[in-house]
Amino acid sequence: MIAADKTVLVLLAAGRSTRFGSADKLEATWRGKPLALHAVQALKAVPFAHRVAIVSDTTVDFSGQGFEVIVNPDPDEGLARSLRLGVAAARDVGAAAMLVALADMPRITTEHVQRVLDGAEGAMSIVASSDGAHVKPPALFGAGHFTALAAMTGDAGGRTLLADATRVAADPDELMDIDTIEDLERLRAAG
Repeated sequence: MIAADKTVLVLLAAGRSTRFGSADKLEATWRGKPLALHAVQALKAVPFAHRVAIVSDTTVDFSGQGFEVIVNPDPDEGLARSLRLGVAAARDVGAAAMLVALADMPRITTEHVQRVLDGAEGAMSIVASSDGAHVKPPALFGAGHFTALAAMTGDAGGRTLLADATRVAADPDELMDIDTIEDLERLRAAG
């Protein structure tokens, strides 16, 4: 296990959200608060060494939630650009690992994130979430993978590394991410 207090949380919130339309999806409300704050609240109970939110155009106040806010100046470069910024932040504090989570996953739970942390065994660990069909974030990358993550380009991000990840199962509803208005409507309809 890699302890949370040796891990940097990297919350990705810099996506272009082109499939969602012109609105800031992270500001869209569910259960009375912005979508992004649900993930923030679930992650609050985990005692990470440091919390970083990689943002672009959102107005969600991550700094007020205890996150260092890093602006991705080039979100059009894809997800890999945000990951490179997260790796730099993890290296700056000497982290043993970084846990990558998505701000548009409002149903993620503290318990699941702890299981991901528990699955890590050292610097070469990669532990990812699985809904039974897909491997996805939240995902933990041991420090031994920081160089590879920092060299990635495009929108695939760390996906290529996840192929060999230790997988931690979760209910597909818990790992639902909101990419479209229809996704948000399904989330609201489900309660």
